[in-house]
Parts: sequence; C-alpha cells; structure tokens
Amino acid sequence: MFCCFLTLCCAQVSWHKVKTSKVSFCQEVLGRHFFMSVCMVWSETILQCTPSVFVLGGGGWAPERTDRLRWLQVDLRERVEVTAVATQGRFGSPDWVTSYMLLYSDTGRAWKQFRQEDNIGTFPGNTNSDGTVHHKLSHSIRTRFLRFLPVDWSPGGWMGLRVEVYGCAYKSDVADFNGRSSLLYRFNQKSTSTVKDVISLRFKSQRADGVLVHGEGQRGDYITLELHKGRLSLHINLDDAKMHPSSGHVSVFLGSLLDDQHWHSVLIERFNKQINFTVDRLTKHVRTGGLDDSLEVDYELSFGGIPLPGKPGTFLRKNFHGCMENLYYNGVNIIDLAKRRKPQIYSGNVTFTCSEPQLVSATFLSSSSSFLSLPLDAATETLSVTFQFQTWNREGMLLSAWLRRESERLLLLLVHGQLRLTHHRSALQSSDIVIGQALSDGQWHTVSISMGGFQVSLSVDDKPPSTMQLKDIAQPGRSLVIGGCPSVLTNQGCRNPTMAYQGCMRSVIINNQPINFNLVQQGLLGNYSKLQFDICGIRDRCLPNYCEHDGECSQSWNTFFCDCSGTGYTGATCHNSIFEPSCEAHRLTGSASGFFSIDPDGSGPLKSTVVYCNITDDKVWTVVNHNSTEMVRVQGSSLQKPHVMKFNYSASLEQLRTLVSKSEQCQQEVVYLCRKSRLFNTWDGTPLSWWLDRAGERRTYWGGFLPGVQQCACSLDENCIDMNHFCNCDADRSSWYEENDTGVLSYKEHLPVTEILIGDTNRSGSEAIYRVGSLHCYGDRFLWNAASFYQESSYLHFPTLQAELSVDTSLYFKTTAPSGVFLEHLGTKDFIRVELSVERAVLVNCAAETIRGTASRQRGFLGCIRSLNINGMTLDLEERAKMTPGVSSGCPGHCSSQNSLCHNRGKCIEKSSGYVCDCTHSAYGGPNCKKEVSVSFESGSSVTYTFQEPFSVMRNHSRQSSAIFAQSSNSRESIAFSFLTTQTPAMLLTVNTYHQQYMAIILAHNGSLQIWYRLNRDKEPDIFTPMSLNLANGDILRMSRHISFSLLSTDKELITIRSLTLGKVTGRAGVDEEVLQAGSRGFIGCLSSVQFNHLAPLKAAILNRGSSLVNVLGNLVESNCGELADKSSSRSLGKKLTNAAQSDSAVIGGLIAAVVLITLCALGVMTRFLYRHRHERTRQMASVKEKDHQPRPELRYRAELDLHSAMRDSRKEYFI
Repeated sequence: MFCCFLTLCCAQVSWHKVKTSKVSFCQEVLGRHFFMSVCMVWSETILQCTPSVFVLGGGGWAPERTDRLRWLQVDLRERVEVTAVATQGRFGSPDWVTSYMLLYSDTGRAWKQFRQEDNIGTFPGNTNSDGTVHHKLSHSIRTRFLRFLPVDWSPGGWMGLRVEVYGCAYKSDVADFNGRSSLLYRFNQKSTSTVKDVISLRFKSQRADGVLVHGEGQRGDYITLELHKGRLSLHINLDDAKMHPSSGHVSVFLGSLLDDQHWHSVLIERFNKQINFTVDRLTKHVRTGGLDDSLEVDYELSFGGIPLPGKPGTFLRKNFHGCMENLYYNGVNIIDLAKRRKPQIYSGNVTFTCSEPQLVSATFLSSSSSFLSLPLDAATETLSVTFQFQTWNREGMLLSAWLRRESERLLLLLVHGQLRLTHHRSALQSSDIVIGQALSDGQWHTVSISMGGFQVSLSVDDKPPSTMQLKDIAQPGRSLVIGGCPSVLTNQGCRNPTMAYQGCMRSVIINNQPINFNLVQQGLLGNYSKLQFDICGIRDRCLPNYCEHDGECSQSWNTFFCDCSGTGYTGATCHNSIFEPSCEAHRLTGSASGFFSIDPDGSGPLKSTVVYCNITDDKVWTVVNHNSTEMVRVQGSSLQKPHVMKFNYSASLEQLRTLVSKSEQCQQEVVYLCRKSRLFNTWDGTPLSWWLDRAGERRTYWGGFLPGVQQCACSLDENCIDMNHFCNCDADRSSWYEENDTGVLSYKEHLPVTEILIGDTNRSGSEAIYRVGSLHCYGDRFLWNAASFYQESSYLHFPTLQAELSVDTSLYFKTTAPSGVFLEHLGTKDFIRVELSVERAVLVNCAAETIRGTASRQRGFLGCIRSLNINGMTLDLEERAKMTPGVSSGCPGHCSSQNSLCHNRGKCIEKSSGYVCDCTHSAYGGPNCKKEVSVSFESGSSVTYTFQEPFSVMRNHSRQSSAIFAQSSNSRESIAFSFLTTQTPAMLLTVNTYHQQYMAIILAHNGSLQIWYRLNRDKEPDIFTPMSLNLANGDILRMSRHISFSLLSTDKELITIRSLTLGKVTGRAGVDEEVLQAGSRGFIGCLSSVQFNHLAPLKAAILNRGSSLVNVLGNLVESNCGELADKSSSRSLGKKLTNAAQSDSAVIGGLIAAVVLITLCALGVMTRFLYRHRHERTRQMASVKEKDHQPRPELRYRAELDLHSAMRDSRKEYFI
C-alpha cells in the first residue's frame, strides 16, 4: 500500500497578521520545492521513503494503479492562510487530473472538504500535462495540511499531478478550554454601558453544547453566545427586566454542525438596537425591541461558561469544550491579555495550545452498497458494540451480527428516526426493542449494544438501557457488518431491509477494543466498500434555508425538502403564491364583492394580506381598513401636547407600498369638522395640525393630489367660506359647519395616512372631530400591461435577472403562429429559453439576461404577451414597446381571450386596458352579469312591460328577415326565471299579442307548474305540465327553482307581441277560466332574474320606473330574496339530508319526464310544420340563392375585413 506525503520547505517569510478581506496581499508562493516522500506503510511505521519534487515544472506524481489511497498530501509545516492553488499534469506523459477535491486539516487526521460559495466541492483540473490551471479560493482557509483527491483523470492515460499553493503566514492567539475552564475579563469600573459592541472570535469544538460568551447586568441586561446542538445562538436583552420583562429580548440562531472539530469564525456587531450576527460568512440582521439602546454589563464578561457568583470554575450551564483563537471584545485581545497574565483577566484552567482529539470519522457514502465488515474473536462468549453515528436519513441498517446458532442474528435498524434492535431466532421468530426519538437530526448519537447470557440490551445517548430477554443463550459469530449488507452475503440471509446506512460513524469499539480505521483503510483489518476515511462528509442542506416564505426545511443525506403547509405558497421551495395578485385578478375569476387574500408581489418576499374587494360595474376597488375608522372627538390639544392617532392597517407598510404602486389610482378620505380649531396659524401659516405619510414624512395638505401645497379641498374648489383663508377651519368660527375641511387625498406616493396630529383645540369652546377613512385603490397597472409583436426579429430587452436558486415566470399569450420564442434569459454559458413549438414548450438551464421575443437566432414570437411576471416583479411591456420597432403597446381582443368573462347573456366590451360587461340584455346585474335581480311581490302587485312597436320574436330581426329565417328554423320563445312562493293558484308570467294570442305560466291549485298558450283563437289552448310536483309546498319553497325551456308552436308563431305581465292580471277576453283565476290571484313571493328572449322585463321595470313602457301596480320592492332563498335551501338540505333524498329523486324524475315530454311534442310539431310549408320554403330559398350569386363589391370587401378581424380577435389567450 502506498500513500503520498508532501513536506513544504518554506522560504523565509515574515510572520504577520493579514486580514481575510485583503486576500489580494496574500498571494505568495508558499514554497518553491515540495519534497515528497513516497512511503510504503506497514501498520503505522514508515519503512521506506523516496524524496521527489512535485511543484509546478517538476516531474509529477502518479499513484500505483492498484493503490486504493489515491491522493496527494501536502504538509505546510505550520498553519498558514491559503488563498489559491494551481495544478499541472505529470511532465512528459499523458497523465493528468481533470477534476479533483481539495481537503484540509490541522492535524492530518480529521479532514474537511473545501467548498466554493455555491457549494461546489470539485475543482476543474487540467486538459493536458503542461498547462497550468489556477484557482483562487472563494474564501481563504487556515490550515497546515492540504490533500488533493483526484475525481477524474486523463481518458488516455492515468492520474498525474503537480501542484502549487499560494497564501501567506497566519498568526493567532489560541486558548484551550477543557470543559472546566474559563476566562473572565473584568472591567475597570463596576459596570459598563455601551451603545456599540464588536465581538469576534474563531472556535472549534468536539461537543455540541457549551457557552462561549456571557455577560449580564443587575437591571436585567445580558448577552450570551452559546453553542447548542451544533448551532450558535445569540441572546441579547437591552431593557430593564423588572419594568419590561420581555420587550427588549431577542434570540438569533445561525450555523449548523459546528461541533465538527474544525475552525469556525464568529462576528457580532451591535449598534444601538441593530445587530449583525455572522457565522462562517452567513449573516443575519435583527433589531432588538424595547426602549433602551445600551447594553449594561456588571463587573465582567466570561468566556467559556457562565460562572456562579463567587465560585470561579463552577458553571450554571454546560461550558465550552474546545479551542478559541483571536478572541476580541471591542478591540481588546482577550487571549493576549491572559497569556501576559494581565490583572483584568482571570484564567482558570486555560492553556494556550490547542489540544487535538484523535476522533477519526468514516463516511458511508452509498445508501445501497456501503458497508464495513469486521471480524470477531471466535472465543468470545459475549458481544458489546459501541459507536457514534450522525445522519439525516430516517431509515438505514446500522449493524448486523451473525450468532453461532444457524439463522440466528442481531439486526440494528434506524426506522423513522428510531433505533430498532431485532433478535432473529429464525425466519419466522423474532423479538425487538425500539428506543430513541428523532435520531436522524444530524447530531452525533452514541449507541451501545450488549449481549450476554439470556439477554440483550440497547441504549442511546447515555440513557438507561432497554433489555430484551432471550429464550436461549446467545453467542456471537465470527463477524459483524456495519452500515449495510455486502452482496456476497446475500445468500446467507443478509439483506438491507430498507437501505444501507448513509452517514458518518466514529469511535467504534467492539468488545472493549477500539477499531483502528487506518488499518481498515490499508486493508489490514476487515473489509469495506464505498467508505471515505478521516472525514465526515455530512452537509446541512437546509443552511442556508432555500425554503422561502417561512417554509419548513427538512433533509436527507442527498437532498432537502420544503414543507409549505400554511405558508400560502407552493412549489419545491415554497416560491409560488397560491393567491391572486389583486382584486382585479379576482374579478377575472368571476368573483363577486367580498373579503379576499391577495399577494401583490406574487412570489416576492411579502406575504399575502386580506383586503375587501368591492367589485362594481365600472371599477374594482381594493379596500384596506385600519384600527380607527370611526369619528374621533378632540379637545384640549396644543402643539406642546397634541392629540396623536397612529393608524395600524390590516396590511404591513411594505405590502401597502406594493399595493399602491401597482394600482392605477388610490385615495383616502379625511373628514375634519371644527369649531374654533384651525389647521394653520392665522398670522404666519404655521401648521397646527398635520398627518404623516407612509414614509413618516409630515404632510400639511388636506385634499387633492397636489403635495406641498398647504391647502384644503375648499381652496382647490374655490368655495371656502372665507376666501381670505385656504381652509374653512382657519376662519376660526365658533359654529359647526358640516362641510368644513373634508377632503380626499389622492397622491399615491404619500398614501396611506399613518398618523394624524391635532394641535389647536385647547382654547375655550375649541373642538374638532375627524375621521380618516380606509385606503381605497382601483385598477391593476400590470394585469393588462401587454405588448404585440409584429416582426420575428423584434424583441424587448430588460435588465439582468437577479436570481439565485428559484425563478418563476408567468405570462399570458395569444398567437396564431405555430412556433416562436416567448423569452430568453442569456448568460455567459447557460440560458433559459421558453418557446412555443408544435409539440411542446421548452425550458432549459439557467439565465442572465431577460429578453422579450428573441435576441438570438431563434425564430421570434408573433402575437401578444400580457402580464409578464418574473419573481414577483411585473415587467412594464407597454413602456418598453413604445421605443422598440416592430412592437406596439397593448394587445386587443381581451373579450375573446377569456372564456365566459360576462355571464347570462352579458356582452363583453373591449377597453384600452381590460374589458367591461354590458348587462343590458341580461336578467342579471353586477360587474360580470352574475348578480341576481330579485323583486318581492305583494298581493295585487304586477309589472307590465308594453312593447313600443310590433315586436318580432325572431332574434330581433325584421319581419322580412324573420320570414326568411323561418325557412330553416321554427319559432321559439326562450324563457328563464326563478321564483319562490307558497300561494296557489298563482300567475307568474303572461304574454299577449295584437292578434289575441296569449301564453301564460301559472301555478295550478295543486302547486304544479303549467304552461298555457293559445296561438289560434279558434282552437282550444295547449297545456304543458313540465313539473307535476307541488312547487308551492313549504318544504320545497325554500329552494329557488330555475326553469328554462324552448317552446315550439303547434300552429303559428306568436305574432307582434303587445305586452308581458308579471304578477296580477285583470280579466281579458279570450283567456281561459283557470288562467283568469290565477291572474286574478296574482303572485305573492319572490321573482328573480326573469329573461324573455333577449329582454329582461323585471330588470327593465326596476331601472326604468316612470317610463311609459313600464307599468307597476301595487307595492314592488327590490330585494335579494333570490340569493337568500338559495342560501336558505342550502341550509335546509344540510339539516334534512336523509329526508330530502326521496324528494330530490322525485324532483329529478319529474325534470327528466318533462324534458322527454317536451322533446316528443317538439318532434311531432316539427314534422307537421315542415310538411305544411315545404313548397313555400323551397320557393323562398331559391330566390335567396339567386340573390346571393350577385353580391355587391363593397359588401364582399366588408365581409372580408370582418373575417380577418374575427380571426384576429378569436385567438384564445393561454397562461403559462
């Protein structure tokens, strides 16, 4: 076995301290000649060493092909600061290393892998034997030993390496703490009070717990830096503990796995309440609470523990066990003072050389094939095994030991973070012990197994052991396996139940004999596979925490996971918000007014907030409330003792700032009523009252959108009661004026109001009443922000995208092109491209530049892109498009882009940014034509709608066009409405024509729905009963029945409709008796959303009262009875679910029967009607075709334009 060591003979250099930040001055070549000894090792004795030179330009190193230890080790003689390394291949050969890992150690035994800032653990090597590859380290390391570990090498040769190391000398003052020692730094006075503190140190520890720094004062101030479970915690309190028990306390946690016996740097900077806490280049910024800014510490600061008063060396908590170096407190070198025995330092049991423990670890690399097989003494009758392990995996096999009896063995597993020891007597008989909790937490845990006689015991972390009784005496076999089962032992029953152990292990002791990993590594003891010795390769993949928005990070050995539950975000790293960005976006989903959660910055750092969305017909308002929206009366205030009110909103100021900036317009009403209470001094104009904006700046204007002008709304409107003043209240009158100085603040950059101060109500009879309203904003500036691309070569260029690990991009697009690039992020090597192809959209690699369209040679995008959002930021496409050829602002065709923006026959109308719904011909109202229009009818109430001129029901065409249209389609009446009543009989709706025709929808005496119509006065009326159930029954009336049907006539169509009546109808000639009886009773109850063809008579009656076309009798009240009926029915169904089953089945059966009946009748009518008018239809169609063969040129051109316009507007919009 061969292993290689390099000893560095350093040229004479001056030893001096070099700060890490000035790495550019630490680039010396640390040795011109590396004298390497190729040593044959037997046990731990060097038998033969051959010196050789392996610096750059020398011969080079290459291991034997049979050697399992393939690394090159450099001894720098002392700890130095290393800032760079360089490599070459072996001289004059095809041997070089293409990639390698760099390890470092103070002792040459416990190693740590160097990782760059981005956690990359390998360095690119050489591509030939003569070229030099230089790597400047992302951060310098202080070490004595370096190890170059080849990962990959020349494909046509072998490993070959020459190295050079760059850096400078490193000096440090070191103190060793043995767990019972401390340093006490005593102040010159009884106590010290500081507003600024700086504490810096480096430490390494072999224990996971211990206090590093502590100081406290009599009033309750304290500062404590403590190592707890391998993490550093900083606790600071600046307030008086008696007066403010918890207001000034703050705790910060940083770092992980800090008990790895390697050096870690700590820096604590405090200025007043601001604290910067840095551990190994990771920094947290926090502020303390409370009132005080200073830290008062009495007598002394302790390092290494918290001593009991008057008893040095006795500690309240676990003290530190390890080494510290370069320990500074506010510029004072504490260790240097202790070494020189200065009187202000008490050093108890502290030594000034760092002891190096001989704890050697091994890393089990693979979860499927790592194992360590060790022999057992055949003469031993008992078995005891002790070891320490450290892992993130919740599952794995730790140990398997064969016993002398055939098929009998002990199996120790890690299952769900617990230890399970199973004694297998046979394939069918076993017993086990389960102990421990959360043992896969990345901490070192000590496990002890003892077997002897009739029992087996298991303990973890010095807890009392759990014992298992055996039926027979168990004796160990000849070997045991740690970590997993070798493949050669599969036939002997050794199989990994879940997976092999993956983690670190150390301090393995079998039958009181420590296992020497060096002998195992050299092949002199046992056997192993996929193990790495002298290093623990565990990494905390949750540090830094890549889970965003307070997502909880958990991990295994190879990866990490984010639990996004309750965060309001989703995705692998909790990056994507689940909430809409604005109330305008909620409107697009079809929502009505109400409280909603919105996330204005999307995947940005701000969380979601709850607002009220007031969705009106023309605008969508976002309303944010605060803690004081009621009128407040003020008396007795002055500039010296003013009345102050602070407003706390339901959203944070950062959220409000984002919301306001994304809105088109924002406003906030300020009501100010006064009596002898001025806003400005009458003589010199000095403000006597003011308000603070969102940045905390004082503002003295009280209306409008012009900041900096000390005026009120009456001055802007030129209607103040005294034109000598700019505000009504400055007239200083003793009477109340209702208008006073109420105004609306609408300058967005100042909103919302965060505080108001009233200072002139201390005179006799002086008084003021004010109210600051909620913040109201409307519009979304970016939701409709769009650009249209007309040339494939055109693109929009935006600044560099700043993203580390998570990038989210969303956009709406529509196009008729089959392919094209939506966006590219171009970097030096990597890129992201999202493109449309016939098969798929493609997303590739990483990004550097944000580009709309394409700047590369790819085919550009033709079409529209809207609402482009990258990492919570919406790009302003319209502004950039104004200065880019081939691109225009906006994207027409919003109505055709979304499905069902306007419901219930509402018409979508385009706007420059967005759309509006025209609900004129809909029976519904609201911004999306979804709000029911309901009216409560009382006894004798009716609504009659008289048509202005003879009305053809043929889709609002003329009679001539109707006749033509009738050749291909039969006449039909489309009627829909909702009703709720308990009255029978009842008249719901009746239609009359100028030709004594009528149609009536009534509730009969039994509550069934009947449709009566007479289209020929010489014949009997036709009656349909689509619903035979009692629809006026008490159990069912709490449901709103929506009935929609099409009616095909048996003879003729309804010709020239005269009027439509809802409710009571007086006697009319030609109407049947039963219909007359129902008409005389009228309707008592709720009618809602009545639709007759394209007409909404009930809605027209409400909106056009006083019109000659609408006649209302009786008391008619608009209400929300339709919506209440729906809610009521939902509740009753929930309470009577069992009893309602039969009723619902009957209703469904009745509906099906009605549909079948109407369908059969329609087929019969259609057959009769088509046969009767066949010849007339043929003749009319022939004349139409003859005319169609001779179109006018201008009509043809107009039709062609309409066709192209329809194609353009019908492009569907997609979201990615």
